[in-house]
Amino acid sequence: MATDVQTRSLSGLTGGRRGALLAYRWLLLAFLLAGGTQIFLAGLAVFSVTGHGASTDSAFSAHRGLGFAMTGAAVIILVLALIARPGVLPLALAGVLVVQTCLVQSLLAGLADNAALYGGLHALDGLLVLAIAGFLYASARRWRS
Repeated sequence: MATDVQTRSLSGLTGGRRGALLAYRWLLLAFLLAGGTQIFLAGLAVFSVTGHGASTDSAFSAHRGLGFAMTGAAVIILVLALIARPGVLPLALAGVLVVQTCLVQSLLAGLADNAALYGGLHALDGLLVLAIAGFLYASARRWRS
C-alpha cells in the first residue's frame, strides 16, 4: 500500500546527527507537553485572580517561568535542528519558533498590560507556537529506526 508520507531511515545517519535528531524529537515532545501545561497554568491564573483575589503577579508566576523555560528549549531545538538537518522547512520553522518564543510572546505579554487585545494575541500566538512545534514533531517522527 502506497502512502503519501515519506519516511526516512535513521540507520543511514552518522552517530552525531542521529543523536541530535533523536534529542530533537524528544525535546519537541517535551515542548508540546510544556505547552499544554502553559494553557492550564494560564487558565488557573486567570481564575485565581478573578475568583480568589490573588495578585496578578503571583498568579501568573508559574506561567511566566515555564514560558521562559520554553524559550530556552526553543533555542536548543534550533541548535539540534542545525545539527540534525531534518530539512529546509523544519529548520526554518525551528527558527520561527525561536522568534515567536523569544520575542513575540514576551512583546505581546508586555503590551497586554495596557490593552487586552494584545493579551488575546498572546494567547493566539501561543497556539501558533504549539502548532509549529506539533508540525515539527510530526515531521521528526517520519524518521524511523
